[in-house]
Amino acid sequence: MAIAKQLNRHALGSWRDYLELTKPKVVALLVLTAWVGMMLAVPGLPDLTVMLLATLGIGLLSAAAAALNHVVDQKIDAKMARTHSRPVAKGRISSSQAIAFALLLASSGFAMLYLGVNALTAWLTLLSLFGYAVVYTMFLKRATPQNIVIGGLAGAMPPLLGWTAVTGELHGYALLLVMIIFTWTPPHFWALAIHRRDDYAKVNMPMLPVTHGIAFTKSAILLYTIMLFIVCLLPYVVGMTGLIYLLGACLLNLRFMQHAWRLKFADTPGQAMAMFRFSIVHLMVLFLVLLLDHYLKIAPIYGQ
Repeated sequence: MAIAKQLNRHALGSWRDYLELTKPKVVALLVLTAWVGMMLAVPGLPDLTVMLLATLGIGLLSAAAAALNHVVDQKIDAKMARTHSRPVAKGRISSSQAIAFALLLASSGFAMLYLGVNALTAWLTLLSLFGYAVVYTMFLKRATPQNIVIGGLAGAMPPLLGWTAVTGELHGYALLLVMIIFTWTPPHFWALAIHRRDDYAKVNMPMLPVTHGIAFTKSAILLYTIMLFIVCLLPYVVGMTGLIYLLGACLLNLRFMQHAWRLKFADTPGQAMAMFRFSIVHLMVLFLVLLLDHYLKIAPIYGQ
């Protein structure tokens, strides 16, 4: 009986380790933005079967990219306080096991998108995986302090993927959603990088606070939050959204700028992490407001 309990605990631990490989919280946020992209692409509700297959396919390929990140960064992860207990870094899962798991996720997700959704979405999602797991993780992350700016494009793609999943074509509105996440990524990540500056310095990772200092990074964060505010106004300016989105975007971005202002001019212990945590709420709520605005704007259609 005791041996059986130990085996069960070991199996549960392995399951949790594989789940951790996928970075489920990050993938959940990516999938949310892809899902909103699907909903915004059509006046009513998209085909539910396509939505389900697209959500699963995009989620599986995103999870595969996360698993490959664990493999590539295992030596760095082992030296950093934030990541030292990750399953590959700790040896609970071997590199070959993680790679096999990532390939299984990627092939399943690609097949699901290619066969059940459309080829454009399948190839774009695979390209996003390559951009994150190879271009960003293997090269940019180690080569330039602008790593997250350039590499952030891969993480900004899900709304476009969601849009192409239900329409089969690219659209300017979808690219605006990509621009929002692309501009949001640097202040989001640099706030964390300030908090973990010593960790990155220890492993010689050229993050902006390491190469240019914390004061410079705070200025860059403030500048990007201002840029983000402007970019977030574009969907309203071009007629994509209505007043509900405009109000929500203004309130969220004013709060984001307030965090950046405090970080720059009135920093206190924990302010960088407070901004990092709010940035996640900011993006999640912003996309939900996009969704609310979309359906309230078209509500009269259903009342006719």
